[in-house]
Amino acid sequence: MNFELKEITDRQIKDFARFPYTFFSKDPCWTDGFIKDIIHSLSPAHPFWLHGERALFMAFRDGSAVGRIAAIINRAHNSFHGDNCGFYGFFDCENNADTAKALFEKAEDWLRKRGFDNIIGPVNPSMNETCGTLLDAYDLPPMIMMPYNPPYYPKITEAAGYSKEKDLFAFRIDPRKGLPERYAKLLSRIIKNNDGLRIRKANIKNIDGEIAKIKAIYNEAWEKNWGFVPMTSLEFDELAKSLKQILKPELLYFAMYGDEPAGFVLILPNLNPAFKAADGKLNIFNLFSFLTAMRKIDSGRMLTLGIKKQYRNKGLELLLIKQAMDSATDLGWKWGEMSWTLEDNDLINKTILAVGGEKYKTYRLYGKKL
Repeated sequence: MNFELKEITDRQIKDFARFPYTFFSKDPCWTDGFIKDIIHSLSPAHPFWLHGERALFMAFRDGSAVGRIAAIINRAHNSFHGDNCGFYGFFDCENNADTAKALFEKAEDWLRKRGFDNIIGPVNPSMNETCGTLLDAYDLPPMIMMPYNPPYYPKITEAAGYSKEKDLFAFRIDPRKGLPERYAKLLSRIIKNNDGLRIRKANIKNIDGEIAKIKAIYNEAWEKNWGFVPMTSLEFDELAKSLKQILKPELLYFAMYGDEPAGFVLILPNLNPAFKAADGKLNIFNLFSFLTAMRKIDSGRMLTLGIKKQYRNKGLELLLIKQAMDSATDLGWKWGEMSWTLEDNDLINKTILAVGGEKYKTYRLYGKKL
């Protein structure tokens, strides 16, 4: 069989972005957002690439695409963490260890020539976006903004010399059950002991101001987490654009002390069934199926929860989790996902388990010395 690897030019980004939609078209679980959004995330116009670089590679057999990978430089990561690490992402491949190895070697060689010591992935294109290789629960489709891959991915990745760098957890929860009864007195005590504290919905009419509050809390709340890199103002502007399309007041809540934001929680409806119905691109043929799926949404994800340093250990995270669960119940969600968390973040993992969460998926970030 004729096998070749090609570096993909900017003019061919559409082919690179479309590949998994075609290759996994018969997989009942695989899904992603709209192809145009994937193309934009790879485009030089996306603010991530102001501090990043990438090379795109695809594998072909007898003229048909059978795999892809991106080699990624994230200068913001290396500056923030003081290391010399390259990354890979947007990895998709047939069930063939040789094909996977060839793709990985292309990414590794590209990074090695630029002086990097090691490679970590998958990140698409950073840990602020989708990341990780799914290790279990292959019979369940992914939640919004979470990845999915077939069961053979860990095997072909490890066969190429990669080993565990860090695991990420996803928890499933039924918001309709509410918090366990034993938390009733604790919640009352938290409110009593925090004069001036209130939980409020987002003001959608001032979405730019609300996004600015998220930015201030987000970059402070996670700065000590493994792999975290602060988002730039332009990256937050990009986030604001996407949130404006779907954000409703009951999806975003702030913990406030007077006019001072102390923390926030953001939940999102699981749009993946609608994306699946659209097969990556809306048109007159699938619009009805897309809208029907949108009306049937019955789950969602707690995407992020953050507390400023000076307001930690006051129980605010418990109040925000309760508010998120109450809001999800009002929205008619039958279940929700709290994801992702670092495997060694014992405090948050124990908190999620204590409020009724059940760990049901694990994702792995792999690493390799160059």
